[in-house]
Amino acid sequence: MRRRGAVATAASTAVDAAVAGEVGAVATKAAGSATKKAGRAARKAGAAAERAGENVRRGRGPMTPARARRMIGLGKVVLPLLAPYALAAAGVARAQWDAYRATRLGVTPMQLNAYSGRGGGLHARIDQLASALDDLDDGTEAHATTASRRFARETRPRLEDLGGAQPTVLSRSLREADSHQG
Repeated sequence: MRRRGAVATAASTAVDAAVAGEVGAVATKAAGSATKKAGRAARKAGAAAERAGENVRRGRGPMTPARARRMIGLGKVVLPLLAPYALAAAGVARAQWDAYRATRLGVTPMQLNAYSGRGGGLHARIDQLASALDDLDDGTEAHATTASRRFARETRPRLEDLGGAQPTVLSRSLREADSHQG
């Protein structure tokens, strides 16, 4: 009997183990999906907490009405103090930009407005050539000779043709050149 009892006990233990294994597998599967969900939620919460920690370290917490009022109040105090410096910096930057543009055109910054718009660079160069021809034709230059004066007289009609798109600038310098000759 003993033997039968041992076999029966072994068989019942095997059946119990098999049933327990199936139940264990089902329980393990349910536990696994629950663990996955919990892990995913924990990762999301951890990432959110990490972003919140970074924002707090950087001084960017969540925007609240009280914080918004504080920032507006700070702006009202600081803005009048910084505005003159910002305007001065903008003026300096604009002056440097104008000087750069004038240098590229070959004119002074005071003359820059006369050469704005389409073809401004071309007309600036034509006007500079006309004034150089005036200097050659006047004889005020140390190297002005009869050949240079003849060159100036022969070149003026070509400059008039080139300056036809904007006759006011070129005709002004040519009128000045004619008044010097007359």
